[in-house]
Amino acid sequence: MAKVDTPVVVAIVIAIILVAVAAYYVVAVRPVSPVVSTTTLPPTTVSYTMTTSMTTNTTTTSTTTTTTTTTTSMTSSLPSGAYALPYNPSNKTVFLYIVAESSSNPFNFNGTSDGNLHIYIPAGWTVIVYFTNEEGLPHNFLIIQNTTATPGTDVGQDGNILLYVGATSSNYLYNGISSGQTASGSITLNPGVYWFACGVEGHASSGMWGVIEVSSSITTPYAIVE
Repeated sequence: MAKVDTPVVVAIVIAIILVAVAAYYVVAVRPVSPVVSTTTLPPTTVSYTMTTSMTTNTTTTSTTTTTTTTTTSMTSSLPSGAYALPYNPSNKTVFLYIVAESSSNPFNFNGTSDGNLHIYIPAGWTVIVYFTNEEGLPHNFLIIQNTTATPGTDVGQDGNILLYVGATSSNYLYNGISSGQTASGSITLNPGVYWFACGVEGHASSGMWGVIEVSSSITTPYAIVE
């Protein structure tokens, strides 16, 4: 049997051990390469502002209301010096604007007195009275179916009072509207001749009265100072 060289065997064993250690080192200790993800990330959200321009068409409807209430046109049938009163021929209405004017004479209607103002109304028409007092004294406006030629201290004793404006049947002798006030009333008169007067005691007899004539021969309401 051949004799084994002990140093050689030892060298071989040592070499095998060294190879084994090196192999272990390579497998266990070597660094691992990082894993790179290929997943695609969602894009970054972009914030934006959208401006919408909107045009609104607005239609404005303009309504024109035409109201025919009065007319003051003159006609050739009126007497010389007369003036037509405001009136509405469609409903046979005449508008009578009476003012106790502030003047040197406190007992006047539209600046007239003592029956000088005459008003002419077509028969069957309605008279709407607007009475305004500009005087410092209280005044009212009455329409009277008179039985005397001129008024006395109490016009209620001179005929039948048909219309009270600014007073009542129980207080017309002492009550009226104050300065700056306006009162109104309306009446339809039969054909005939009437007074309009202030009913406050003594005012009519001091000159505060006029005449109304109603007739079927009158076609246009008018007034005249006679």
